Amino acid sequence: MQKTTLVRNAAILITMDDARREITDGAVFIRGNVIEQVGQSAELPQTADEVIDARGHAVLPGLVNTHHHMYQSLTRAVPGAQDAELFGWLRQLYPVWANLNAEMIRVSTLTAMTELMLSGCTTTSDHLYIYPNDCRLDDSIEAARHIGMRFHAARGAMSVGQSQGGLPPDSVVESEAAILRDTQRLIETYHDGQRHAMLRIVVAPCSPFSVSRDLMRESARMARSFGVSLHTHLAENDNDVAYSREKFNMTPAQYAEDCGWVGHDVWHAHCVKLDDAGIDLFAHTGTGVAHCPCSNMRLASGIAPVRRMRDRGVPVGLGVDGSASNDAAHLLGEARQAMLLQRVGFGPAAMTAREALEIATLGGAKVLGRDDIGALAPGMSADLAMFDLRQVGFGGALHDPVAALVFCTPASVACSIINGRVVVREGRLVSVELEPVLETHNLLARELAQAAR
Repeated sequence: MQKTTLVRNAAILITMDDARREITDGAVFIRGNVIEQVGQSAELPQTADEVIDARGHAVLPGLVNTHHHMYQSLTRAVPGAQDAELFGWLRQLYPVWANLNAEMIRVSTLTAMTELMLSGCTTTSDHLYIYPNDCRLDDSIEAARHIGMRFHAARGAMSVGQSQGGLPPDSVVESEAAILRDTQRLIETYHDGQRHAMLRIVVAPCSPFSVSRDLMRESARMARSFGVSLHTHLAENDNDVAYSREKFNMTPAQYAEDCGWVGHDVWHAHCVKLDDAGIDLFAHTGTGVAHCPCSNMRLASGIAPVRRMRDRGVPVGLGVDGSASNDAAHLLGEARQAMLLQRVGFGPAAMTAREALEIATLGGAKVLGRDDIGALAPGMSADLAMFDLRQVGFGGALHDPVAALVFCTPASVACSIINGRVVVREGRLVSVELEPVLETHNLLARELAQAAR
């Protein structure tokens, strides 16, 4: 017998279903790891193996994070990298990251995932592209399984060091043969392509300025032979665009197309400087974008043209990006920032609160190539987040509690369910004791900083 769970009496249930229903006194009935019924509390079963009272709470689909570098939570607010643009920031931090080890990857993943989960996130991608010492993507995967998060683990890579005209030092790049071998091993060992999968592998060379054209093309061929997704950085700032024009005599979008990196199975991070031709290319090929507003502001990269992208049909999701270029990983806060930044760039009607929530849920699901997350509807994965509307940050905003989630101070989640399992209860993580993890994390952060001196 599968366990049943009933979430009922929600002040507002934000379904993100095809009709975008917002149900007062809403309820969700879950069987196993799948949603079976959604509606008003009186219409649904009144009993279940576990009943959760959502009185006074907003309940919404679990948020989806489409871009992160979780190891970077060890290097937040590092002196020397606080006031630099992308390339200068990377040059400061590559020598620090060269001292990463397996324990650091595992513990930083636990810390980063905890932070995301407490912000209402239930599905995340992580782009691990640097593998010094004994680091492996397996370390991140182990942490995700332990904490209980739905995970798209992106096997990143850097193969072109400074001696070959790339940005990273030669000490942190890998051979392309080794990259492809390990990527295939990870796909064959871990990837689950079924609906409701908790773990998928993504093929993810880091960026045009750190890998070769050959690796980009070979990676695309490998991904499509196994039916997995592709992810990289693209058009992040003016220097990024200048590099593509100088090295390849192409815009970033033209280069992506030349390498086979467009299509429904591809999503690119940032795309701050994606031009109109690039937007049209992404729209007609279904190529996705991970929008990272806080990181783009922190590094002064610019304002991504998300309004134009969405109007033309480009799939857009949200990403918190690395915790050394955002220094935070609060996905509801990222949705708020996405809304505000579009308004700064393109006017007060450039993005509504509900559109920001849609990008953070359905948008992220589409970017990751999933039809089983991002909405509360029968047949969808049982992933949801509950926010207590009775806290001070929502005072005076309850005439529109849906908009309040985005306009008001970003709240921490009160309760969260992933794959039918409660992972946050009364604001605390169930699967991991946070205090010892944070203590170890801070010790490792100091060790990493000292090793680079």
